[in-house]
Amino acid sequence: MERTTFFHALLLICCLSTAQLQAVADNEIISHLRQTEDAVNLSDNQQTCTQDIHAVLREMSASLAGLKVGMEYLQKDNEAKTEELHLLKQQYQEQVTKVRNLEQQYQAQLGELNSVKARTNNTENQVEVLKRERKVKQVAFSASLLASGGGHIGPFNTQTPLVFRHVVANIGNAYNPNTGFFIAPVRGAYHFEFHLHGGGHASYGTGAVLVKNGNPIFIAYEHQSTYSVNPSNGATLLLETGDVVFLHQWQNSRIFDNQNHHTTFSGHLLFTV
Repeated sequence: MERTTFFHALLLICCLSTAQLQAVADNEIISHLRQTEDAVNLSDNQQTCTQDIHAVLREMSASLAGLKVGMEYLQKDNEAKTEELHLLKQQYQEQVTKVRNLEQQYQAQLGELNSVKARTNNTENQVEVLKRERKVKQVAFSASLLASGGGHIGPFNTQTPLVFRHVVANIGNAYNPNTGFFIAPVRGAYHFEFHLHGGGHASYGTGAVLVKNGNPIFIAYEHQSTYSVNPSNGATLLLETGDVVFLHQWQNSRIFDNQNHHTTFSGHLLFTV
């Protein structure tokens, strides 16, 4: 009975020991499997990481190769653009030079044109001067005392201006038939003549005086009691532009005129000075 119990106890101990050993063995196996699995996983991870690195390196190499090609293309394009820019600069400089040359030609032509205009204006001015000189050189007049009818003028107590109203010539319009004044249009030498007619009278003679700017120059005068008289005179005067020449009837004298125009006043420009 005791042996049986001991045997059962020993068997139980053995079973427990076996179970414990089996458990330990199982744990070791599991631990080993886990380590193996971790090693496999680590190896796989390392392999995967290595593959990823190689892939990234391949992509980077491809990208670098592409960038290199792009840089080479850009460099060639830049060189082409630089050459094109250089050509454009040369063309621009050529155009600038042409424009400057054209400007210089334009300025030269403008100067020549201005010179031609100046010469033209000078010529036109000379022509105008010549025309004016030609006009002023054409100065002459002749007029008789009465425009119509006949009879004596005077006598008057003082010298009285004579107005010769019957104008037969007035070239240059220097003589005014309303006032009897001749006004010099230009500086020059002028010649004047005046011829008078009168009937003889015991108390009154026939006479007139040539006046320049209010100053008497030459007189023509005759006095006799019978028959007619024809006093006359003339003078060459240097006149300035605007000088006035006319005739004054002498005081206490008579002058006759009619349709035959006996009494006349004439003058003309000899030459300018």
